[in-house]
Amino acid sequence: MSNQEVHPEEKPVLRFDPILDLAMQNGIIDEEQALSIQDEHENSGKATRDLIIELGYLTEDDLLNLIAGYMGTEIIDLAHTDIPAEVRNAIPAAIARAHLVVPVEVGQHSITLAASTIIDTAATDELAFVLSKDVSIVLARKTDIEHCVNEFYGDDSATVSDMLSNLEDIVTTESSLTTEGTIDEKDIEAQAGSEPVIRFVNLVLYQAVKDRASDIHFEPFEKEFRIRYRVDGALYEMQPPPRRLAVPIISRVKVLANLNIAERRIPQDGRIPLTVAGHQVDLRVSCLPTQFGESVVLRVLDRNVVALDIDNIGLPDDILEDMLIDIEKPNGIVIVTGPTGSGKTTTLYSCLKKINTPDSKLLTAEEPVEYDMDGIIQVPINPLVGNTFAAVLRAFLRQDPDVMMIGEIRDFETAEIAIQASLTGHLVFSTLHTNDAAGAVTRLVDMGVAPYLVSSTLEAVLAQRLVRTNCKECKTPYEPDDETLRRLSLTRDQIGNRSFFYGRGCQTCNNTGYKGRKGIFEYLRVSAQIRDMINEKQPTLLIRERARELGMRTMREDGVRNILDGYTTVDEILRYT
Repeated sequence: MSNQEVHPEEKPVLRFDPILDLAMQNGIIDEEQALSIQDEHENSGKATRDLIIELGYLTEDDLLNLIAGYMGTEIIDLAHTDIPAEVRNAIPAAIARAHLVVPVEVGQHSITLAASTIIDTAATDELAFVLSKDVSIVLARKTDIEHCVNEFYGDDSATVSDMLSNLEDIVTTESSLTTEGTIDEKDIEAQAGSEPVIRFVNLVLYQAVKDRASDIHFEPFEKEFRIRYRVDGALYEMQPPPRRLAVPIISRVKVLANLNIAERRIPQDGRIPLTVAGHQVDLRVSCLPTQFGESVVLRVLDRNVVALDIDNIGLPDDILEDMLIDIEKPNGIVIVTGPTGSGKTTTLYSCLKKINTPDSKLLTAEEPVEYDMDGIIQVPINPLVGNTFAAVLRAFLRQDPDVMMIGEIRDFETAEIAIQASLTGHLVFSTLHTNDAAGAVTRLVDMGVAPYLVSSTLEAVLAQRLVRTNCKECKTPYEPDDETLRRLSLTRDQIGNRSFFYGRGCQTCNNTGYKGRKGIFEYLRVSAQIRDMINEKQPTLLIRERARELGMRTMREDGVRNILDGYTTVDEILRYT
């Protein structure tokens, strides 16, 4: 059977989407077109509503009429609607941005919000709870709503200040929450569910997703409580709440993650599914007991930020060409290496997506599962119940797989099973924490794996780092001095008349000079010469030099290429290579 053939029972699955369902029911699109829109939505992050308009199935006005009939509501011309200040102020900026809604009418017990798409029951209930009013929805054009949100709620700092003020007012009335030693559990639960706390936590989460943060840190210290975002690899602190607000804020996060708020002595892990501006985001939650309370870190897993497509992850053309050959092999081990946060998991998922066909069985063992992928059996590792990497991998071998992904080769036992799987005709993907590609080879040997087993199973190693890229709005050329060229091992002749670039700093990049990140890569293919060196237990340095002679470009060299192409700065490349 060719890769293009699909059994009827294995055809792509159309997941429920109210907009697609409505368009299908009214004969606007068929199931095949809906599947195509769903696929584009998952790859690009664009809302299905917007894709239906972009692809020409309906105009925006026609789609609004369709939605209005379904919801039993009306359409208003928001651009020509006068909204008084007291109505604008009826909802917090965080709510307006998170749900992309604008208040148009406010009564004593009710509020009417303008939206541009279907607002589901769960979101309506959440709005009603947070706003303490009955919520009605009318419809308006999306551009008009976005314009009003930006005009009415443009100043985030003011929003944070207002919310912190509200929080302080409410928490100072609850003396039982000001000292960690004498906390009443009922008071914690009540405080975590209070409107100001809910609004503030929603704002923090929304702001993090909007700024494309990869992590959110809630950090209690003896005399302060810090909240920081990691954006493009660097941590930025938001306006800090008072120390006594740590307990209710962290408790609210734990409530969202379905964790035990009364248990503060042991680490806990959870997950928060979140909808921000119409798309799904998963937050992976880790609680760690510390000397001064619980430190909580949320890893933001946003499909719209990470396009799981191997053609779009930034691999240079020559590496992409070689890697596409290696991941189609029937057996062997392909390893991606790099430090935490270097994009290893994204690269592996992209490889899996590329080879995920109906005639292949793919299994993954992960701690935890970061992205849900159709057609792949994904198993979360849970050592607390004996579900270790080793136990799961042994079970995998009895599940008749073609391809296996191991979240990380951590020890001899895991490495041994990966090699056993490779030798018995399986393709294995995994990660390692090493500084470069050649280091992954010697790391396996150091774990206790026999060199001849490493040389006979390892096909390739991709080492990668993520470096910040220059902000396009404030990117500025300059001529490097001799010292800079010396540190990069470059000469004037090599750079010719090309300029180097840096970001001056502007509003777009929060005055950092950087916006976004880009991968730099090093791809080591295990050729016959490299296999011989592995068998002879040659050191990392000699393997690296031989690989360079055979055509491998080191990460430093790939970084220099990115400097000369204007993507990043000298400081970033020297920092990471």
